[in-house]
Amino acid sequence: MGRELLCLPVGCVLAALGASALPLFAAVAAVPVVGRWLRTRERVRARDRRATGVIELCGTVAGELRAGRQPGEALLSVPSGDLGERWGLVSAAARFGGDVPEALRRAARQPGAEGLTGVAACWQVAVDEGAGLAAGLDRVASALRAEREQREILRARLAGPKVTVAVLAVLPAFGLVMGAALGTEPLHQLLHTPVGLGCLLGGCLLEWAGFVWLRRSMRAALAPGKAVGR
Repeated sequence: MGRELLCLPVGCVLAALGASALPLFAAVAAVPVVGRWLRTRERVRARDRRATGVIELCGTVAGELRAGRQPGEALLSVPSGDLGERWGLVSAAARFGGDVPEALRRAARQPGAEGLTGVAACWQVAVDEGAGLAAGLDRVASALRAEREQREILRARLAGPKVTVAVLAVLPAFGLVMGAALGTEPLHQLLHTPVGLGCLLGGCLLEWAGFVWLRRSMRAALAPGKAVGR
């Protein structure tokens, strides 16, 4: 429980202004919804940090290998802050002579760290066939950078619809403020009349449908394998 608890004081203020308990009940119901949204945002940020960390890992290990260090030593020189909690398995395997490719594949199961599967494949080929690990890591890093740039382009193109939906979602609040300034008591009309309650329910359902549509559209657009139109 964190910032989502701010819904409760907002609901108390609206309940006091509208002389109704409905805003307070709505605020209590909104707490888990807002909390889930905040946690989803944090997971997305963590996924992006892991994806960036994998790209940096490839560049760091390739540079250390060209400088003459052994693969295990090069892997241990990588900062583990953005690679997730499973990176400890990889560090332990590299330090104590374990199965590094298998540890990399396990770490790749974390959201955003899927690129470690390519690192594991390069490591396996380098161990079994003596191929150049640094060159393989460079190719993996290039592919991951291209994928990240594609996602950034898609997100930039989706920024316009996101702003539009956010503005449309906030407009009813401005309408209530303007109505209160004109002395029409909009909260009383919404919370104490059948027509107002019906409009309030219908508006909330439309708001919810709009957010669900936006979320599904963005998830489909950002799905792996989506091509960016030029």
